[in-house]
Amino acid sequence: MTRHKADDVTKVLELVTRENVKMIDFKFMDFPGQWQHFTVPVTQFGADTFDDGLGFDGSSLRGFKAIHESDMVIIPDPATAMIDPFVAEKTLSLICDIYEPLTHEKYERCPRNIAQKAEAYLIQSGLADTAFFGPEAEFFIFDDVRFSSGENHAFYELDSVEGRWNSGRDEGPNLGYKPRYKEGYFPVPPTDHLNDLRNEMVRVMMECGLDVEAQHHEVASGGQAEIDLRFQPLLVAADQLLLFKYIVKNTAWRNNKTATFMPKPLFGDNGSGMHVHMSLWKQGKPLFYGENYAGLSEMALFFIGGLLKHAPALCAITNPTTNSYKRLVPGYEAPVNLAYSQRNRSASIRIPMYSSSPKAKRVEYRTPDPSCNPYLAFSAMLMAGLDGVINRIDPGQPLDKDIYDMKPEELKNVPTAPGSLEEALRALERDHDFLLKGGVFSEDVIGTWIDYKMNREAKQLALRPHPFEFGMYFDV
Repeated sequence: MTRHKADDVTKVLELVTRENVKMIDFKFMDFPGQWQHFTVPVTQFGADTFDDGLGFDGSSLRGFKAIHESDMVIIPDPATAMIDPFVAEKTLSLICDIYEPLTHEKYERCPRNIAQKAEAYLIQSGLADTAFFGPEAEFFIFDDVRFSSGENHAFYELDSVEGRWNSGRDEGPNLGYKPRYKEGYFPVPPTDHLNDLRNEMVRVMMECGLDVEAQHHEVASGGQAEIDLRFQPLLVAADQLLLFKYIVKNTAWRNNKTATFMPKPLFGDNGSGMHVHMSLWKQGKPLFYGENYAGLSEMALFFIGGLLKHAPALCAITNPTTNSYKRLVPGYEAPVNLAYSQRNRSASIRIPMYSSSPKAKRVEYRTPDPSCNPYLAFSAMLMAGLDGVINRIDPGQPLDKDIYDMKPEELKNVPTAPGSLEEALRALERDHDFLLKGGVFSEDVIGTWIDYKMNREAKQLALRPHPFEFGMYFDV
């Protein structure tokens, strides 16, 4: 099992004493991408916890063990220690890795383990020693959410005090200032109802050690928001994105609101994406800066080539829900066209041009959404990019025009993202050898992912009548 640095363990134990911690909370990731946890009294915690770990039932987690092989062990990472701001009793939170109890090896399907192997493969390749990731996760804040589905019914209903659909509602009084559809980007209060709530989220994030760059209202009416974190190495970025989502949801909850990272909760307005900024560095030097298109290096262009080549398969991991493909449609800034360009937000890969500094040179992949498992998604994106670098995959010519204004004959040669989760899973089934390099992913992980998503999600949705179908077909 992993041996952590003695100094790191000592610092955690000192924090427990200094803060008079009463409970220890262990957080770990299930296979699809939800944080799980359990809590023990501080009397059950000590330096040996970082060596021996604690046991739990792996058969109760999605995508993990069968019931006859359910025993598993978690070991906390001392570098992730923080005081949980949402628990009444003073509680220390630790993110954990999952181990096999018999072999004492990291569990093959542990998503965090896969991210660690991706970073190790990068170093082993000799191409770089650090992959930086900067995710921009969008989300919605609602005042009410109701949904149900059964044999003879299905419905959902969402509400927001700032939703444009409420402009005529008797609110005793209705004070107006509700963002128009697709016009929620950057209006000042009172049109932006949620500035104070987002500021509270930012404050809590900073208190928990996150480096926040900005917060703002997003394009959609009805409470769409974005808070941007500064880029971090792959594993840290994934850890922090989970903490980010935890803080967003719980801050909304304690303000009697609810937050969701579902990609497309509203019809007729923009969905929530997660643009991911990526760059490779070696010995403290940026490797994506150069003299080629948009100030990119040859390595960066090949990295883009890998992303574009494997984009359909990547979608099965970076856009892993059936709802993801309600967002990936033309007309809503959703990057469905698999092309690259400087500044152009209608391409799936954009090269930001805000700064001329070599350190700021990066690639922005705009297709992913925040429903993904960040350990798997960031690892898969890195592996696709590295495949492009290793095999010198030409990304083709950039597309420096508004794709949505192009004529059909111009667009016919521009490939597009898959139109459904099932289509993306089929692409991953055909194209996943690049993920197996260095043992980062395994055939078991890929096969389990495809089987889980196909049978528990894609096919389940396909079996059920949709409420909209009744308006179209009930009178046939």
